Amino acid sequence: MDERGPIEPPPTPWELPSREHLGDLGGDHDLVAMGADLAPGTLLAAYRRGLFPMPEQARPRLRVRGAAPTVGWWCPAQRGVLRLDGLKVSRSLRRSTRDFEVRVNTAFDEVVAACGDPTRTGAWIDSGIQKAYGDLHRLGWAHSVEAWQEGVLAGGLYGVAIGGLFAGESMFHRVRDASKVALVGLVDLITDVHAADRLIDVQWSTPHLDSLGVEEIPRSDYLARLPALLDVPLPEVFAAGTAGA
Repeated sequence: MDERGPIEPPPTPWELPSREHLGDLGGDHDLVAMGADLAPGTLLAAYRRGLFPMPEQARPRLRVRGAAPTVGWWCPAQRGVLRLDGLKVSRSLRRSTRDFEVRVNTAFDEVVAACGDPTRTGAWIDSGIQKAYGDLHRLGWAHSVEAWQEGVLAGGLYGVAIGGLFAGESMFHRVRDASKVALVGLVDLITDVHAADRLIDVQWSTPHLDSLGVEEIPRSDYLARLPALLDVPLPEVFAAGTAGA
């Protein structure tokens, strides 16, 4: 990343589904495409269309021993999103924020690796994902928000920032409330004069995220809002440079 902002990579050679096509999809299927690659240009093209990647294991009867998972492209029928003014911070969480220092982009690779810890339930972030987002980070598009305690990384999250959209990918904690504090920190950092036009995409809602103010909106609503989101100026905290890259 340079002083002018994120660096645009070469465009993807893959033909990805358009927002219009995705908006017309019926049913409750979240997985909408397979294949392609995880090059920076492909990832950015996907996010700009409302897609995000997650490895999809091949069916057991077709699986080759040692073969890498196939990339799946997802666009949930019900999208989990967080409006900045919708964040719910309990009294206990507000107290917890005093116990951590929030930093941005000082330990990106460590955050992604922690999110990809194979001992975590449902772990899906493999070495290919880690490399892909590391490449995107060094171009200025992917960012980490970290919660530090006494000089030790206690938790954090990472995602992709394009205009007014922050597409959250994953979060982790080693100390209670650390990942929640990172989320509170993210909202604080990107709350500016354009706050009403910004959105955090968390992909799917969970009871844990529900308690923080995440809501679900239909796929068509998310896709309809996406073009305006992408036109919003990038938050200053992400436009100023990529520390620790």
